[in-house]
Amino acid sequence: MPIKLPADLPAFDVLKREGVMVMTEDEAMRQDIRPLRIGLLNLMPRKIQTETQFARLIGATPLQIDFQLISMTGHNPKNTAPEHMDSFYRTWEEVKHEKFDGLIITGAPIETLDFDEVTYWDELTEIMNWTQTNVHSTFGVCWGGMAMIQHFHGIEKHILGEKAFGCYRHACRSTSSPFLRGFSDNFVIPVSRWTEMKQDEIDAVPALETLVGSDEVGPCLVADPEHRALYIFNHFEYDSDTLKQEYDRDVSAGVPIEVPVNYYPFDDPTLPPQNRWRSQAHLLYGNWINEIYQSTPYETSEIGH
Repeated sequence: MPIKLPADLPAFDVLKREGVMVMTEDEAMRQDIRPLRIGLLNLMPRKIQTETQFARLIGATPLQIDFQLISMTGHNPKNTAPEHMDSFYRTWEEVKHEKFDGLIITGAPIETLDFDEVTYWDELTEIMNWTQTNVHSTFGVCWGGMAMIQHFHGIEKHILGEKAFGCYRHACRSTSSPFLRGFSDNFVIPVSRWTEMKQDEIDAVPALETLVGSDEVGPCLVADPEHRALYIFNHFEYDSDTLKQEYDRDVSAGVPIEVPVNYYPFDDPTLPPQNRWRSQAHLLYGNWINEIYQSTPYETSEIGH
């Protein structure tokens, strides 16, 4: 089954050209099934790119997905046209009385700020609490995952001496987890952050389980069954050239930046980068969607009970 998107959303044509099954509202209405409602709380500045990245991953399952784009109520993005936001997004204030089978909270380029210095932190804490009554499963990504693990467990992020930037090898730490079904023993994941979570601080919370980690850049994927949540601190959703875009941007701006680790062939930024994480990315998000499908109530009114 395909993912349901507005026909004029930029991601619709991009994914259709890639062979991802997409459908319009009219086509979805002809199918007598209940689609999974998956929301994307998009905190990234390049919203169209982020929409496409996550729609690509959650649209690659056999289930029909009703993909909802959500923005913060009191925050006006500077890098996305107001027309796009008005056409395709609803604020959390507009959706907070609704139920969702799944919610993704993205990262944001504010990781070096203390959480309470973030202008929309109060609203985000309301949203994180709201997930416990209105969302069946929540996936916090990068800064979004760090925010959730801090809010629910008091685990703080730590500033790195230098940016973790590149493709780092990770390993499965829990072979029995349904979220890692089909995974290789080790694999690379794109990393782009100035902060980290400490493994010993996560281990000190019995309710948390680290599913994926790296000897170089620390814990990556953490399960929080008590809050029906996953936290990932790295970027499986990245396109092949996302790290290249970040690197080229900083080089052009004269910002000191190292060549992304283990990303370009022979570490040569004149060569096109190769995507070595795509299959694992689809596995992870496909497994997440499958676990939601297996456990979410058929009656959406029962979600969160």
